[in-house]
Amino acid sequence: MASRTWTINAVRIIEADFNRSADTHLIPLPLPALPGVHVYLKDESSHPTGSLKHRLARSLFLYALANGWIREGTTVVEASSGSTAVSEAYFAGLLGLPFVAVMPRATSPEKIAAIEFYGGRCHFVERAAQIYDAAVQLAAASSGHYMDQFTYAERATDWRGNNNIAESVFAQMALEPHAEPRYIVCAAGTGGTPATFTRYVRYRRHATEVVVADPEDSVFYDYYASGDCTLTCEGASRIEGIGRPRVEASFIRESIDAMVKVPDAASIAAIHWLQRAIGRRAGGSTGTILYGALPLLQRMAQAGESGSVVLVMCDGGERYAHSYYDDDWLRSSGLDPSPYLPRIGAFLERGVAQDWGVRECRR
Repeated sequence: MASRTWTINAVRIIEADFNRSADTHLIPLPLPALPGVHVYLKDESSHPTGSLKHRLARSLFLYALANGWIREGTTVVEASSGSTAVSEAYFAGLLGLPFVAVMPRATSPEKIAAIEFYGGRCHFVERAAQIYDAAVQLAAASSGHYMDQFTYAERATDWRGNNNIAESVFAQMALEPHAEPRYIVCAAGTGGTPATFTRYVRYRRHATEVVVADPEDSVFYDYYASGDCTLTCEGASRIEGIGRPRVEASFIRESIDAMVKVPDAASIAAIHWLQRAIGRRAGGSTGTILYGALPLLQRMAQAGESGSVVLVMCDGGERYAHSYYDDDWLRSSGLDPSPYLPRIGAFLERGVAQDWGVRECRR
């Protein structure tokens, strides 16, 4: 009974934290060169832990508590490239639980500092593919719980409602000129966000198409195109938080309407353009999403189609000052956004059609 009492109080603490947090903003992105096309950014950086992963961490903790996997004193372990670990460290701290994040050594120092700020501990591996086994081993050694976002992200979130990101977007769009988005464009780290959007759209009988943008070092696009779930890649994604070296259980291929494969340098160019446009920095995954949306916007404009497009702004750029916004880091990483930046400006500012240099697939 003492264990049940602790669990009831733990759920109350998480729900109370949710009640204290206002919903994230939906920001219009004015594009006078594209009359009739209304673009919005769903700004997930305003969560208490600064990213879209705050929603996921909350859902994962509630799911684990409801299943009896987390009890008083349980060490929580997660395999994460950063943002999910930051958010899980926050919730573990609220509940007074030890937290260990298993991550590649190349994870941004800002994210490492944020995890440690919330009381978490970081365990480093050399290659991204090593995080899974290391997390399992650490959880077993501590008699703890491996949260395993890559398996449970798509099922921990209530896709029918409960203020998930999809329900939030459609509620905020209700009074806009085109209340039902033509497209929602997001990215995939676990696959949980696309699954939430696609399920909600079908459940609520919307015509909206959900499009997923994928970075270079990721198998999701090729899996979507081929159906081969055994695909792997050696390199870790340079766009932190999205893309995976293997096909994850939470990535529901059949539900997605289309995918776009975006060059990493184009993702960086997109966030530099966005900074000029809105006066704020965004993380690299937002750049992948923005650039991946450009072919869609161009086809809408060329067809004279009016409508709205919602892009997920996954996190802010403060955690990437040393990387995506540092010229020396970009040079050393072989990322040159300069060929892409003029294309973005020419289209979004003057309406001049471009060849975007992306791969697209629709099932």
